[in-house]
Amino acid sequence: MMTDTQSATPTLCRLQLGSELRQLRLRRGLTSTQVVRKLLWSPSKLTRLEMGENATVEPADVMALCQIYGVDEEIAGQLKEYAAVTKTKREWWQATVFRPLLGPGNRAFLGMESSASVAHTYQSEYVPGLLQTADYVRVLHQYANDGRPDEEIESMIDLRMTRQRIFLREPPLKYAAVVNEAVLHRQVGGPAVMKAQLARIIEVASAPNVTVQVIPFKVGVHRGMNGAFTTFRFREDFALKPIVHLEHLADHWVLRRDADVEAYEDTFNELQTVAPGPQESLSLIEKVMEEL
Repeated sequence: MMTDTQSATPTLCRLQLGSELRQLRLRRGLTSTQVVRKLLWSPSKLTRLEMGENATVEPADVMALCQIYGVDEEIAGQLKEYAAVTKTKREWWQATVFRPLLGPGNRAFLGMESSASVAHTYQSEYVPGLLQTADYVRVLHQYANDGRPDEEIESMIDLRMTRQRIFLREPPLKYAAVVNEAVLHRQVGGPAVMKAQLARIIEVASAPNVTVQVIPFKVGVHRGMNGAFTTFRFREDFALKPIVHLEHLADHWVLRRDADVEAYEDTFNELQTVAPGPQESLSLIEKVMEEL
């Protein structure tokens, strides 16, 4: 059980609270159907709570569950504190300027990213968001959101740039990215934009908490060809398991099942193995810059 809620984000508290409440229910031998019948809740309410999907959690709901589960006063108080954090703290991306830009999937992703201690990502088509320059982001959003007002596009760029402050927090995010070589050659915005973008990757990758590797075309078939993904791990003082995030054109998905998470973590480890090391990968990026 987490003891330091003062430095915890609302997302971390929601995830921790949901995990612990689910474990308490299972230890009591209760099904979710039995619990919601006692409380006259909808089945989805308990599911969302246990999955940490609600934006906020009512402390009264937590106390009602603790009573059913026979939780002692100390543990119940800690769980109530988790719920209180979701009511009293706000994530940075909940600011008024960003809120209209984000759907539920985007909010879930940003919550996990801002709360993670370790993030591993594989991208096959574009530079990972945490490594992008403002000009690169602008081109992507102008194409994907054709017709949106310029001021809205600029707000989306600000959102992406604000995400990158995660490297400046204490402790900083431990970040590893593997990208397909095609990412380096796809000229988003033309040669000047791409040259600055590649230089930015090299700059960020110089930090001790960041590694970037490139899978060259010559590697051939590899396990990342099924698509992009990101895995998140959380602080050691949390009892939270790693989570996988997938994003496609229509929606976002979060995978939590042990077998799924293990498959993606194994895939990322294999991608790091088949790719050249960080220094050789940065040399490949520099070579592409010279060609530009």
